Amino acid sequence: MIFSKTYCPHSTRVKELFSSLGVEYNTLELDKIDDGAIVQDVLSEITSQRTVPNIFVNKVHVGGCDRTLQAYQSGLLKKLLQEDSLDYEAYDFDLIVIGGGSGGLSCAKEAATLGKKVMVLDFVVPSPHGTSWGLGGTCVNVGCIPKKLMHQAALLGQALRDSRKFGWEYNQQVKHNWETMIEAVQNYIGSLNWGYRLSLREKAVTYVNSYGEFVDHHKIKATNKKGQETYYTAAKFVIATGERPRYLGTQGDKEYCITSDDLFSLPYCPGKTLVVGASYVALECAGFLAGLGLDVTVMVRSILLRGFDQEMAEKVGSYMEQHGVKFLRKFTPVTIQQLEQGLPGKLRVVAKSTEGLETTEDVYNTVLLAVGRESCTRNIGLEKIGIKINEKTGKIPVNDVEQTSVPHVYAVGDVLEGKPELTPVAIQAGKLLARRLFGGRLEKCDYINVPTTVFTPLEYGCCGFSEEKAVEIYKKENLEIYHTFFWPLEWTVAGRDNNTCYAKIICNKLDNDRVIGFHILGPNAGEVTQGFAVAMKCGLTKQLLDDTIGIHPTCGEVVTTLEITKSSGLDITQKGC
Repeated sequence: MIFSKTYCPHSTRVKELFSSLGVEYNTLELDKIDDGAIVQDVLSEITSQRTVPNIFVNKVHVGGCDRTLQAYQSGLLKKLLQEDSLDYEAYDFDLIVIGGGSGGLSCAKEAATLGKKVMVLDFVVPSPHGTSWGLGGTCVNVGCIPKKLMHQAALLGQALRDSRKFGWEYNQQVKHNWETMIEAVQNYIGSLNWGYRLSLREKAVTYVNSYGEFVDHHKIKATNKKGQETYYTAAKFVIATGERPRYLGTQGDKEYCITSDDLFSLPYCPGKTLVVGASYVALECAGFLAGLGLDVTVMVRSILLRGFDQEMAEKVGSYMEQHGVKFLRKFTPVTIQQLEQGLPGKLRVVAKSTEGLETTEDVYNTVLLAVGRESCTRNIGLEKIGIKINEKTGKIPVNDVEQTSVPHVYAVGDVLEGKPELTPVAIQAGKLLARRLFGGRLEKCDYINVPTTVFTPLEYGCCGFSEEKAVEIYKKENLEIYHTFFWPLEWTVAGRDNNTCYAKIICNKLDNDRVIGFHILGPNAGEVTQGFAVAMKCGLTKQLLDDTIGIHPTCGEVVTTLEITKSSGLDITQKGC
């Protein structure tokens, strides 16, 4: 359908394109009808496009002349025209999304907004300890949200200690109540679960709390918690099943250990805790548990924060160690034995050195495993329809439009091979995927320069390359690294560590000193990093940073005053504000 005006050359060009393709089309010439201006206003409200031609192909808004020509050149127009031959009425749904996490919900809601009939299948297989949760996926229920809230609980404990130096006087003993915190966190999560269900209902998305499994190319089996099976068909599918924590495969791991699946709703204080692993999940959990006053040990097999900048990772670990977290390096658990039952009980852990025959053992109340995550792709029938996965990791290889090896099946989120495992990435990818599939859009998800933050007691924010990766790609001689320690003003009166917070940027000398790596260790690092990530998207250079006037006194301003390079070897310790 072409909404046009007879005198518009762009409208004529589009008509000529469709004629040359042998495509039948209908035209409404707005300058030839009495209410043409009203029609154009309505089109503007619907499409956010005020100009003509305004083109729809099989109920999908393509856009104006330029967008239609782009769609033709990219092959998207051909695909949209072929949609007419795909009999959507032969299927129950236009789209079925398997997985009700951040990416799946984003995709489903956007597709429904574009007028498609959509279903979301979501089912949480309980953890070995029986923990399950509501709609929303890992981030909302057992990830980012409860993690940040418990991190905040720990920061408040530090703020209470700092407050005495600022004149606050209180005599009563201050203690933390685990049960009160858990109840408050879970109440908030429950409100989010309800909000997601309400949002799906408002957008007419069918939500089914069942486990989805492919049985044929366009057919899926949904099994609910009672074991009842129902079958649904769809023209297209999106896999957004995410990941779950990995176990050690050693004696006693699933029987006695918990994971992040269990920690955030644990009804009792975990007591003396061993955290096994050195991922961001391990260090974040160890950090807030220690901040709440618990005895915490982190058992590390090799390095901290694999995949992150290692200088920054070691600074994170050093700060945690200085503030009470014990690290047991180069060891892995061999056996976990229950000594006493209870809430918590007592567990004996025997661990073996990764570098020799040495063993060590100790008794803990709780053992928290954070040794990586596995993609939930092996038991959903992918092999029945020929979708290829990485056999080692379970990850799904996709092309640059999130399409799997089966053309009508797509994937978003943590199941993707070689993509950042972050909630905002999944949300963006899901939304853009729906727009490409059903909205005539072309934009793809940009997986470059994605910022992130590790919410350890001293937060670590980063964007772009680690120093190791930058050296590997660009060579050391082509890089200039600016760095400094800094002392947050809030820490001065409180008497907290000077020359602990740290910032560095990595610049490519061959590209106008473009900033290709941003790293900051300090309070509110996530807030600071978000702003500079926008600047990096815009092509941030060292000169632009130098030209920027900082906000004083803030932690973020330190990035605008970086002068000392690593290559100079000059002292970076700070002696004033």
